Amino acid sequence: MTAPDTFDRLIQPRSIAVIGASSNAASVGGQALALLTEFSFHGGVYPVNPKYKTLKDRPCYPDVLSAPKPCDLALIAVSAPQVPAAIEQCGQAGIPFAVVLTAGFQELGKPGLKLQQELEASIDKSGVRVVGPNCIGLLNRKADIRCGFGATMASREAASSPGPLAMVTQSGGFGMSMAGLADDAGLGCSYIVSTGNETDVSALELLSYFLERPDIEAALAYIEGIHDGRQLLELGKKALRLGKPVLLWRVGDTPAGRKAAVSHTGRLTADETLFRLTVREGGFIPIDDVDDLVDVASLIHGGKRARGRRIGIVTLSGGAGVLMADLCERNDLEVSETSQDTLSRLKAHAPGNASLSNPMDVLSSAYYDDEYASYNRLIAEALSAPDFDQLIVRSPPIPNAPPWRWAEGFAAAVSASRKPVALLWGNGRRSREILDLFPRWSIPCFSSPRRAVRALAGWCDFSVKAERFSARSGPGPRPIEALPLPLPVGATSTLGERESKAVLASYGIRVLEGVLLGEAEIEALRSPPTAFPVAVKIESADIPHKTEAGAVRLGISDMTSLKAAAREVIAAARRFQPGARIDGLCIQPMLSGTELIAGAVSDEQYGPVVLIGLGGIFAEALGDVTHRLAPFDFAEARSMIEELRGRAVLDSFRGRLPSDVDAVTDTLHRLSWLISDHRERIVEIDINPLFVGAAGEGAIAADALVVLRKAPKAQP
Repeated sequence: MTAPDTFDRLIQPRSIAVIGASSNAASVGGQALALLTEFSFHGGVYPVNPKYKTLKDRPCYPDVLSAPKPCDLALIAVSAPQVPAAIEQCGQAGIPFAVVLTAGFQELGKPGLKLQQELEASIDKSGVRVVGPNCIGLLNRKADIRCGFGATMASREAASSPGPLAMVTQSGGFGMSMAGLADDAGLGCSYIVSTGNETDVSALELLSYFLERPDIEAALAYIEGIHDGRQLLELGKKALRLGKPVLLWRVGDTPAGRKAAVSHTGRLTADETLFRLTVREGGFIPIDDVDDLVDVASLIHGGKRARGRRIGIVTLSGGAGVLMADLCERNDLEVSETSQDTLSRLKAHAPGNASLSNPMDVLSSAYYDDEYASYNRLIAEALSAPDFDQLIVRSPPIPNAPPWRWAEGFAAAVSASRKPVALLWGNGRRSREILDLFPRWSIPCFSSPRRAVRALAGWCDFSVKAERFSARSGPGPRPIEALPLPLPVGATSTLGERESKAVLASYGIRVLEGVLLGEAEIEALRSPPTAFPVAVKIESADIPHKTEAGAVRLGISDMTSLKAAAREVIAAARRFQPGARIDGLCIQPMLSGTELIAGAVSDEQYGPVVLIGLGGIFAEALGDVTHRLAPFDFAEARSMIEELRGRAVLDSFRGRLPSDVDAVTDTLHRLSWLISDHRERIVEIDINPLFVGAAGEGAIAADALVVLRKAPKAQP
């Protein structure tokens, strides 16, 4: 049986077999059967248990092969040792999906290992797509299909309030409680799936499926671990392409650690770094609290996206305006200046002593006219202004009589604009009947400035990324056509410096050439092979980190020192790694300029990645590096450089000329294509240092290291 390419029959099955059904209402099998027979599921329900003839006034079948066909889904609630055989029977019966509610597998560690292996083998043999094991099941609230167990799923409210969200959670109980909070805010989840151990069907697969559904505006993920970085990357791209974000709440994020990396690049590109990079570049909105879920979802449901990061703040309180401006800046929202043209139009609706620069403090005393009608006109004017991409508005003071006209006028102004607006409610529970109207008008309303700004920032991040993604056709033009790697015959593992530089040079990356000489050849020299001062370095693929081995000497300025340095370097190399293959000594001219480190990694989970950072000790000591998923265009390469905290070292100051940033950008661009083209062959590339001269002088790799996979992998 081939695996289905859609989860429709899992989410909305026409008939369901309950394997391990029971008359015991407290057992998992008894609860699963009751949820399907006592609520609103109108499809076929087939209890399976050889102990019974009937259950819930239905025929009970001795095995799933005896149950009527077709059957779309099996709920499995037998003991753990019986699960593998049950999965195989489902395959024989032509059932495409199974949800294994039973626990007792890999979550137990070593005691569950044998059963885990048997389960995996049965899944492979049967072709059945399996959710779980160790999960509480799934809930389709639109059709009131309750496939699982537990008090929350059995509640009368479990199928209430279907809405624009779909939730996939690795924690069933906590996921259900999150769904309840979304319900309270009028933003219900139509579909909730608990994935448990994810032996087969993953949370990422289900999230991808839900994004494709037309009735879903956003997906929510509660994740305890990511096992497939490339799938996460593709999910992020799909979310941007469809304009539907994934609200991602990840817990237990302490990284297990990478295998020992050979290069500096590998050490600076850890699992957690790659995860955060993928989330930042993809269509994800990270959340870390249930409030974030409700707040961001309310903005998404409003259906309006910000086209930029500029925010206008409209308030009747100067203190509130300052507070919100501070919060916006801290969350990377730009409190933009109000233009003269906008100021002149705002003045028509404001008292003479109002402060109309951003934040716009327009003084509450002037707006008791006609229940704040002028305030609404000013808000409408601010929304129409080209100065702002979004607005945050503080509600006016509420008198004893409910100001219906203000609320309705505000809603009309918001609905006439395509810009997102967050209302900051400053009246507590007064006029609750008005407060309850805003969700019906799709206007997100917040009682906390922090929550309002965090939600706006998260939604803005996604909106800007989606806009950029839709305008971008790909990573841009290639700097060079894909070329075969210039590798020596039989090259494996780590390349020497000269071979590594040849790989870089094949993609047009400038490298510093040196002269390779043997020890005896250096002793016989009467003049330097290149002008002093020079550097002397060991050439050995077995010693990738020459500095750590003490096998480098810099600033050599005469022949006597050159020969002494050669002897010292060889001796240090032999002490550091006896038996290392030594190809000779590389003598190369000394360079000057700003030192950077650049590199690339072809990660098993996340694919090709490029980094740039300050050179010398700063990259690892201070962690001042930036990363991008490869390949990328020239503009993206430039943005990497601009993100460095130490970016100013490349600028002109105290008479020093600015560095050749364009040359660094070109190097990163070419490096991104090199690692992308050869990600199946290259593990790591390290350029340390990358010397950058003054503008127009270029950038050049003074040292390089390329690490290959031990055996070539077939292209997918």
